[in-house]
Amino acid sequence: MGKLFGTDGIRGVVGENLTAELAYRVGQSVATVLMEDKGSRPTVVIGKDTRISSDMLENALIAGICSVGGDVKPVGDIPTPGVAYLTRQEKADAGIVISASHNPYEHNGIKVFSGTGYKLNDDVEERIEEKILSGEPMKLCTRGDIGRRHHGMKRLREDYVEYVAKTIDSDLSGLRILVDCANGAASATAEELFDHFNAYVDIIFRDPDGVNINNGCGSTHMETLTKMVVAGGYDVGVAFDGDADRCLLVDEKGGMIDGDKVMAVCARDLKAQGKLKGNTVVATVMSNLGFHEFCRNNDINVVCTGVGDRYVLEKMLECGYCIGGEQSGHTIFTDIETTGDGEVTALQFLQVLARSGMKASELVADCPTYPQVLVNVAVPHSGGVKEKIMAAPELWEAVKREEEALSGAGRVLVRASGTEALIRVMVEAKTIELAQEVTDKLVDFIKSLNF
Repeated sequence: MGKLFGTDGIRGVVGENLTAELAYRVGQSVATVLMEDKGSRPTVVIGKDTRISSDMLENALIAGICSVGGDVKPVGDIPTPGVAYLTRQEKADAGIVISASHNPYEHNGIKVFSGTGYKLNDDVEERIEEKILSGEPMKLCTRGDIGRRHHGMKRLREDYVEYVAKTIDSDLSGLRILVDCANGAASATAEELFDHFNAYVDIIFRDPDGVNINNGCGSTHMETLTKMVVAGGYDVGVAFDGDADRCLLVDEKGGMIDGDKVMAVCARDLKAQGKLKGNTVVATVMSNLGFHEFCRNNDINVVCTGVGDRYVLEKMLECGYCIGGEQSGHTIFTDIETTGDGEVTALQFLQVLARSGMKASELVADCPTYPQVLVNVAVPHSGGVKEKIMAAPELWEAVKREEEALSGAGRVLVRASGTEALIRVMVEAKTIELAQEVTDKLVDFIKSLNF
């Protein structure tokens, strides 16, 4: 991974390691590389979430792009997948999203899509990063060669909403739905989207003020949604994250419907229709054993990747699979879009629910959730301690012993954080007590290692 671009673009705390100056430089570098490849003026679609810093970063990016001769179509507040969609629709050369997804408001990020709506290939990303970090001035345009900002582009958001609405063939009638927009990007699209259907829909946390995005709401804080679904007699609750590429749900009893259960329900439905390509779902190593059990019982294959929706998508594209995702709520339907889309995911699940005539709790009842314990073990930042621990044979011998003790009724996952000085220990077992016991043993063992 590069020095700036992580697995999901450039991320940071605004005013500290993510500044307007950096955004300006990113805009210049993206447009310059695009112009080198195209040989003519490039066009870039830009969208953003509702953070207080998003306007500032958007203006800096626009200035940078226009200064070197690129044109910009700013579409305003919109979910991340909306930018990917509109980049393709407008035949633009790239799309840029300003968002830090589920993170607190003081964070923000810059993510770049190619003209096809997928993540930039590594070669192009490296060239952009080299230009940003080189410090060398880029060729500025003058007179009529300066790039243009296209006005009136927020109307394009309607095109995206219309597209998402047409991804299902049910009117969702009979459902009572409560939607949590996380005071984020879905605040700009959810009401218009659900107006296309005959369901009874109430929407909460859709009043962004720049600092309340993901604050006690959305897919990372579902307590309020859960209580309101039960108290209000709703059939289901839907929660998005800050940029609405993630979706989790709540059943009528307040039970969590995570990404595993969403994939289970949708994959079974696709299989019944003969549309489950390769008879396979792509998940990550974090997916629950209960999900694997469900897939075995329904004769569905599971392919696992490393943690991160980018790895899921890579495997899906490589093998031609049509559904995959993460337990955390990123679900990808490659027959519909080029990236995960929380609103598409919600509609896909709600369509199955409406057709089934079942309650949401009944629909997901045969996808069990094994008790899971996750502990982060802090290790020293310096001296390569994290890497030495992960390479220690005695660690993997200990992991093997604990897995054998679970006798196939659980599993152990130990992995290093990609961004922090942490070793993550995750254990699943038939009971929470057993999962905690095994986790404690491994955490103590890791802490006892001396490097």
